[in-house]
Amino acid sequence: MRNLVKSLRLTLVFCVFFSICYILVLWIFGLIVGPGGGNAETLVLNGRVVGAANVGQQFTKDVYFWGRPSHAGDGYDASSSSGSNKGPTNEEYLADVNTRIDSFLEKHPYLERNDVPSEMVTASASGLDPHITPESAYVQVKRVAKARGMEEGAVRSLVDQAVEKPLLGMFGTEKVNVLKLNIALEKADPSGKH
Repeated sequence: MRNLVKSLRLTLVFCVFFSICYILVLWIFGLIVGPGGGNAETLVLNGRVVGAANVGQQFTKDVYFWGRPSHAGDGYDASSSSGSNKGPTNEEYLADVNTRIDSFLEKHPYLERNDVPSEMVTASASGLDPHITPESAYVQVKRVAKARGMEEGAVRSLVDQAVEKPLLGMFGTEKVNVLKLNIALEKADPSGKH
């Protein structure tokens, strides 16, 4: 009977610890160390919140940089975040990728089929990726510059400034946040003629 009472007390202590104390420690850690004090970083343009920095958005107009395709709901729907679960030999998946390549080449006629970055035609596992590689941004510079009537060098410079380096120079890869880049683009070319 004494062992049963000890077991119940120990179970109660661990329940309290893991359901309250552990979560409290993580919350405090997020407040102190996490970006934005543990809150999502919202991005503002012209005094209006236009999105969260850590969730991708769908851009389809030629005047904007595009992100990765998304299979989350109707696209970038956080309530149904997931990949398609279709493997690289699935015929339906391959047909989708080929359709995306054709669409990408239609808007980027200066590229060869082999020059299309794979991430621009394949959806991510979460379907919410806010980043693309610098290479994927650079292949879009010509299209964006032409659509906006800007110099390619000016648009390329915005991409250069938007490249985020790996954490401490060694963790992760270089990346570009598409929403942040498009906000910088709007600020550089606020003519509103698009």
